[in-house]
Amino acid sequence: MKDSLIQVSRIYRFDGESKLKAFADVALAGIVVKGFSVVNGSKGLFVSMPRHLGKDGKWYSTVYPTTKELKEQLSSVILSAYKE
Repeated sequence: MKDSLIQVSRIYRFDGESKLKAFADVALAGIVVKGFSVVNGSKGLFVSMPRHLGKDGKWYSTVYPTTKELKEQLSSVILSAYKE
């Protein structure tokens, strides 16, 4: 999948000292996926995939990139939009 097929359709940045820095919605070849998170972790900024809270109180991912390359492309596009 080329980067041109991956576009950030919306990004909402947070101010303050929280580790959560932003939420992003991404358009992937005509489909919008909501709920990506930009997080400031111990090794710097990273992108967390969308997830939901289960009835058992645990968090479960709702989106899984099929390849390592796709995950890296998603992260690159989202982090670039966050830094703009």
